[in-house]
Amino acid sequence: MPTSANSARAFADLSGRTALVTGAGNPRGIGFAAAGLLRALGANVVVTATSDRIHERARELGATAVVGDLTEPADVTALAAAAGPVDILVNNAGMTSVSAPGESAAFLDTDPAMWRAGMSRNLDTAYLVTRAFLPGMLERGWGRIVNVASVTGPVVAYPGDAAYAAAKAAMVGLTRALAVEVGGSGVTVNAVAPGWIDTGPSASDHERRMGRATPVGRSGRPDEVAAAIAFLAAPEASYITGTLMVVDGGNTVQEEKAGG
Repeated sequence: MPTSANSARAFADLSGRTALVTGAGNPRGIGFAAAGLLRALGANVVVTATSDRIHERARELGATAVVGDLTEPADVTALAAAAGPVDILVNNAGMTSVSAPGESAAFLDTDPAMWRAGMSRNLDTAYLVTRAFLPGMLERGWGRIVNVASVTGPVVAYPGDAAYAAAKAAMVGLTRALAVEVGGSGVTVNAVAPGWIDTGPSASDHERRMGRATPVGRSGRPDEVAAAIAFLAAPEASYITGTLMVVDGGNTVQEEKAGG
């Protein structure tokens, strides 16, 4: 019987596992933070982004880089061939990318092309990548899928980004449906819902003001979301599936807000 100290040291040991993190090109982003923590826990890591900057992130991590547009099935097929078997999948790609800016507008100004683009970037990527790597997990009888959703859509909303909110809410529905389908096969499927996270250049002054209005009094850090992702990816999290873990500094539970 291992001692509690030994058990604590062994917690979330990912040695021998391979993790794929999508959307990891931003050095201040959630994807890069998650990839770094999974690497520190012993996993072999594959990272993706839509631009060549992912090669720099991979060098910093000691990881493998793949460039691709994960809204395109052909690029996902190429990713699967390059990555090989994957045990841990973090579907972080979405929102915006440096190669294709995001689509944000009031609902009546969101034309069908903008709607489809927003859904494709924020939902279809998770669908396509999961579909590519899930069969291998089921064959091996072990897997962890963590979808990076948002509090926007599943829990709250703000005006001017209906496609994003709809896609992130749908991602939680996908998480739960898939968790039910594969729960008996050794594969867990969960989602994290970040709130106001300071991701460097991609975070606006308005977002930082909203972060200061949370009970914690600041925006979150990408490494704090990464910690939730790593927990759900751990072998010890084997009885947690179909859940949504909110990481928002208590913002969505406070009834009174100061407005930043």
